[in-house]
Amino acid sequence: MRRLASKILPTHRFLASKASRLRPFSSSAAADSRTQKLERIADELLGLNKIERHDYSILYRLKLGLDSGAGISGHGMSAAAEGGAPAVEEAKEKTAFDVKLEKFDSAAKIKVIKEVRTFTDLGLKEAKEMVEKAPVVLKKGVTKEEAEQIVAKLKDAGATAILE
Repeated sequence: MRRLASKILPTHRFLASKASRLRPFSSSAAADSRTQKLERIADELLGLNKIERHDYSILYRLKLGLDSGAGISGHGMSAAAEGGAPAVEEAKEKTAFDVKLEKFDSAAKIKVIKEVRTFTDLGLKEAKEMVEKAPVVLKKGVTKEEAEQIVAKLKDAGATAILE
């Protein structure tokens, strides 16, 4: 807390000393009022605990429009609810797919295991264990074309596979 105070107070004193120069046509009473207001705000900020300071920093960035919804406080408030830029994201087309083995015919188990070994780096034992765990994700983060080819090969071998 003292470290934070040591960083804020010199800045606060600098701002207070420059306040009268920023608006030369204002009266000294208005400058004193602004200085007192800033001191009150600084005192309140110094009195916040760690979680409150974190939430305040996020809210402040959102109000200024510096953070477009990337940081959301732990209390579940969105950027739009806090007055920041609307959190509207364009729908992006999915580029990475997972191949999931749903089920297989018990008569075609050996064919499915062999097919799983062709597109994974698994040995016979590991491939057999993976197939027996169905439903299971066989391969993650593949392109749509590659995933469709894998699904087609698994279906030909007697398995039911889907893209996720």
